[in-house]
Amino acid sequence: MRQIALPFVLIVAAVLALIAYSATFVVTERDQAIQLRFGEIQRVITRPGIYFKVPTNVVDTVQIIDKRLQTLELDNNIVQVKDSRQYVVDAFTTYRITDPRAFRESVAGNLTFAEERLKTRLDAALKRVYGNRTFDAALSDARSEMMKEVSDLVRPEAATLGIEIVELRIRRTELPENVLDRTFDRMRSERLAEASELRAEGTQEARRITAEADRQATVLVAEANRDADILHGEGDAERNRIFADAYTLDTEFFEFYRSMQAYADALGTGTTMVLTPDTEFFRYFRDSGKSAVPPATVPTAPSVAPPAAAAPAAPAP
Repeated sequence: MRQIALPFVLIVAAVLALIAYSATFVVTERDQAIQLRFGEIQRVITRPGIYFKVPTNVVDTVQIIDKRLQTLELDNNIVQVKDSRQYVVDAFTTYRITDPRAFRESVAGNLTFAEERLKTRLDAALKRVYGNRTFDAALSDARSEMMKEVSDLVRPEAATLGIEIVELRIRRTELPENVLDRTFDRMRSERLAEASELRAEGTQEARRITAEADRQATVLVAEANRDADILHGEGDAERNRIFADAYTLDTEFFEFYRSMQAYADALGTGTTMVLTPDTEFFRYFRDSGKSAVPPATVPTAPSVAPPAAAAPAAPAP
């Protein structure tokens, strides 16, 4: 009898253990759960702990849903801007499931279906936001504003799925391969045209500066020549005054002095003159036996000898 009772007890214990195991479930801190009875939601569990249900999975079932942050990436999305040109945009968003009931009712608790719907909504939001901007504005500092606009457009759709959009980022914005070369050529041409314009403006400015410098140099030279002419005229006037004063002191000596200068200039090396001895030019040579000017009456020569070129001409023969 004891031999028959022992296997029975073991079987009963195993059945009880199986029933107890199937009647309990554990919700961890990173999960949330939906308890279903014949497919109908009975309760939503968001707090961690050990919970009970009707044994076996025929009557009551439990769906565990991750409540941690999830990442959804959207790569190689083609968007068109306002001026009909296109970009390739990579974006990603982080989200979490905050309403398990809505998540279950909208997509049957299937995360793949939920992400497909989010991708569709995200793609439409990116096209709409980029479509309201020009080609250059799409790459400007307005990216943070664009990301906020996309997030605001996606959040209502995500809320119907029981999902909260935590953050959305645009990771890459580039031109498609088929238009990249043409765009680079156009940008290169624009930069070359801009450089040519800048060089032309620089050349024009250089010419203006050169012309202004030449004008100022001409003015300075003219003023310097004017001042030199004035000084030269004043010097000539002073020289003539000195000559006039010297001439009035002793007329005969002045004529003698001027004749000596004329002899020195005319009878230089290699000079040939055909003149009669009794010409007036040799007057002081003819009177060699006489003193041309008595020593007592010879005045002291002026301290500054006047230039020969500016002196009056010698007496005519």
